[in-house]
Amino acid sequence: MEMLENVAIKREQVLDNKGRAYGTGKRKNAIARVWIKPGSGRVTVNGTEEEKYFVREASRMRINQPFVATARVDQYDVWCTVKGGGLSGQAGAIRHGISKALDNYEPELHPILRKGGFLTRDARVVERKKYGHYKARRRFQYGKR
Repeated sequence: MEMLENVAIKREQVLDNKGRAYGTGKRKNAIARVWIKPGSGRVTVNGTEEEKYFVREASRMRINQPFVATARVDQYDVWCTVKGGGLSGQAGAIRHGISKALDNYEPELHPILRKGGFLTRDARVVERKKYGHYKARRRFQYGKR
C-alpha cells in the first residue's frame, strides 16, 4: 500500500457568470443566500438597505465581522435574500453566508475565516417543549395544598 502524503489542498476561486461569489448561510431557522462582488461596501438585504432592515447596531456589526477580520471593509458589495427565523438569526445567517462567499472569492482568506470561526455553522437551535412541562425545561407548578 502506498503512503499518503500530507498535501495542502489548493483552493480555487468560484464565481458565477456575473463575476459574483455565492455563499449559503444558516443560523437557527434562518437561511441566507448571499452574493458578493467588488464594490463600495453596500449591503442589500431582501431589496432594502442594511440600516433599514437591521435597526439594531449589534446585528449590523455581526454582518460586518468577516470583512473586519479579513481587512476587507468597504471593498465588497453584498446582495442577499434571507428568510426564516428572527432578525438575530438572520444576521447570523448572513454573516455565515458572507464568510462562505468570501472564501469562494478569495480562497487565500480561508485560514483567517476558519480560525475566526466564521465558516462553521452555529448548530444551536431552540430546544423543543417536552410533554408535562410548561416550556422546554420549566415544570408545571407543584401545589402541596
